[in-house]
Amino acid sequence: MSLKDARIGFVGGGAMAEALLAGLLAAGVAPKRLRAADPEATRREHLATRLGIETTGSNSEAVADADAVVLAVKPDVVQAVLDALRASGADIDRPVWISIAAGVTLTTLERGLGEAARVVRAMPNTPALVGEGATGLCSNAGAAVRDVALAVALFESVGSVWQAPNEALLDAVTGLSGSGPAYVFAFLEALIAAGEAQGLPREACEVLAFQTVYGAAKLARESEHNPAELRRQVSSPGGTTLAGLRALEDRGFAEAIAEAVGAATRRASELGQRN
Repeated sequence: MSLKDARIGFVGGGAMAEALLAGLLAAGVAPKRLRAADPEATRREHLATRLGIETTGSNSEAVADADAVVLAVKPDVVQAVLDALRASGADIDRPVWISIAAGVTLTTLERGLGEAARVVRAMPNTPALVGEGATGLCSNAGAAVRDVALAVALFESVGSVWQAPNEALLDAVTGLSGSGPAYVFAFLEALIAAGEAQGLPREACEVLAFQTVYGAAKLARESEHNPAELRRQVSSPGGTTLAGLRALEDRGFAEAIAEAVGAATRRASELGQRN
């Protein structure tokens, strides 16, 4: 089944759900094929007005007749939401379930949905809000190839997707790309502050820093050279860039990044064990 032919329900209508809904619409999915449930009336009104989709306060209505359901609720309410859906008599066996609830494992989802459930677990990140997300995903044994393909197409509507060969790697995905935007924001904060310390006005620092990080990432993604080679190309002996890079090296820049990703990965694993 193609993305455009699928009927997709959303349980939860928060910011990430809204980003995915907008991505689906941009990919050509008709509004009539999308339905989102959220307990807050103001949120439902916002989604209906902005996106032109059907909204409801009932999770069972969002699931009804859906080919796929995106579970977009907070991790601590996942079990309660699934229990309530099962008690309502909703046909939870029909759709493939695509969970974006951070740290909620496939085992937990199967426990709530039934062992025969077709489940995809995904870890998108916040740049999906502007159509530039990075998502890692994996599936349980019950998910068919077509189910995973549908999930991949969904997340490709808001960025890039990597399929993990096993669920354990999603912890590392969380440490790298799930938490990664925050590392970049922290780098931007430091870069802007450093520019101000050298006498540049704040506005100039922001314009230059934002475009530098955006442009460097775009160049790295589109270039035939890897990041290490691109770095070497701009590091002339005795030049300004090499002086700056040596200062970063002296301060343990690479080690700090490795520690950050490792710490976030370990925390993701701990949270997964709780869920």
